[in-house]
Amino acid sequence: MFVLFIVLNKVDYLDDVLEALVKQGVRGATIFDSKGLAGAVVHRQMESIPLFGSFKTIIDGAHPYNNTIFTVVSESILDDVVKAVQKVLSEVKHPGAGFMFTVPVGAIYDLGYKQKKN
Repeated sequence: MFVLFIVLNKVDYLDDVLEALVKQGVRGATIFDSKGLAGAVVHRQMESIPLFGSFKTIIDGAHPYNNTIFTVVSESILDDVVKAVQKVLSEVKHPGAGFMFTVPVGAIYDLGYKQKKN
């Protein structure tokens, strides 16, 4: 099992990415609004720090917010899920649409009430 993290900078594609996940057999995911370093720097205009002034020129036009999606997937579908997400974002004609990475899962623990067996 792996946790697949998707940092989606092109938030307009969120519904398409979620649809691709479901079509590949992903049963659940957590989605939250997030902000990357580049977006924070550009939109807070931290030009008093020399590095950020030149950095701003490179990433001008970046959006301040993105979506981070994470889901636990089995190794058997991981490659198909990754390819499906890549296909959704293949129409974006410039870099920076987002990125994905995985982290191995050691164990999963269900939380909450369990009815006792008689």
